[in-house]
Amino acid sequence: MDLLYFLGGSFVVSIAAITYISLKNTLKEKLSKIEFLETKIKEIELDKEKIETSYSSNISSLQESFKIEQEIIQERKNELDEKEKDILSKFKNLEEKLLEEQEAKKKVVHQKKSSEVRLGHIAETLAPFLDQFDFEPEECSFLGQPIDYISFGNENITFIEVKSGNSQLSSKQRKIRDQIENGKIKWKEVRIK
Repeated sequence: MDLLYFLGGSFVVSIAAITYISLKNTLKEKLSKIEFLETKIKEIELDKEKIETSYSSNISSLQESFKIEQEIIQERKNELDEKEKDILSKFKNLEEKLLEEQEAKKKVVHQKKSSEVRLGHIAETLAPFLDQFDFEPEECSFLGQPIDYISFGNENITFIEVKSGNSQLSSKQRKIRDQIENGKIKWKEVRIK
């Protein structure tokens, strides 16, 4: 029995030794894996720090670039604003000059028309004394409006409108001319008591 006990004790010790060795090997493997994982974690943390540093650097670089671009855009905007002010000022000056020119032109046109009208009135008044006037001045009566003269000749009565230059008959004068040419003339005697 001692032998059995001895063999049983040895067996237990052997199993304990084997278990110990197995556990020790398993523990070594686990520690090795833990060390490997810790190394990987440290590498990942270092990579993470590098990436964060890189991103931070890129962000700073982009922010600086953006700031520079904003400054360039602002400078360009200021230049364009100045050009716009200059162009608007020139436009306003040109507009004012145009208005002045238009007023001057209106004044000249008005003066020209006024002088043409005055010359026309002078021509109408002097017409009986000019060579182109085919009627006797003593037989003519000046009306002025809408027809200039009526000539009471021995053989007929003539309505006379004097025109100078390129002037045309007014619509009222054309209507009177057409009525005369169509024989639509009447005599009416009015007696006042």
